[in-house]
Amino acid sequence: MSLIIAEEIGIQRALTEEQIRSCHRVMQQLRPHLTEELAFVEQVQRQLAEGYQLAYCQDGGEVRALAGFRYLEFLAWGKVLYIDDLITDSETRRSGHGGKLLKWMIEQGEKAKCDQIHLDSGPQRHNAHRLYLNHGFKIIGHHFALDFKNLK
Repeated sequence: MSLIIAEEIGIQRALTEEQIRSCHRVMQQLRPHLTEELAFVEQVQRQLAEGYQLAYCQDGGEVRALAGFRYLEFLAWGKVLYIDDLITDSETRRSGHGGKLLKWMIEQGEKAKCDQIHLDSGPQRHNAHRLYLNHGFKIIGHHFALDFKNLK
C-alpha cells in the first residue's frame, strides 16, 4: 500500500512520545493491566528499540485501531511478521478500522518479503477470530505459556 493510501485511511507508526501516548486508551482495552500511561509509553519506547513497531488508524483525530508488531525469523516458518497486539476501539467496532489496519499489516508483511504472518488471540475474542479468518488466516495450533509469577 502506498504511503498516500495509508495516510488517507489514517494509518501511521507511533514514534514520538505523543503518538505513543495517544494509543494508550485503545491499547488498554486489549491489555487492561497497562493502567499507567507513562509506564505504557516507557515500555513501548523500550520495545521500539528492540524492533517492536506500533501502528495506528485514526479517524476524526482519534485512534480507532492499533497494532503492535515485529519481524522475526523462525526455523519452523521462515521470516514472519508477528502481530503482538491488534485492537479496535470498543466505541467504533464494526466500522472497518480493524479490517483496514489488518489489510495494511498484510501488505507490510508482503513488502518485507515475509513468508508468513502470525498472531495469538485469546479464545474469548470471537469477533477478532472472525476478522482473521475473513482475511485468510488459519488456526494452526495452540499457544502454551508458563507464568513464573504463578509458580511462587
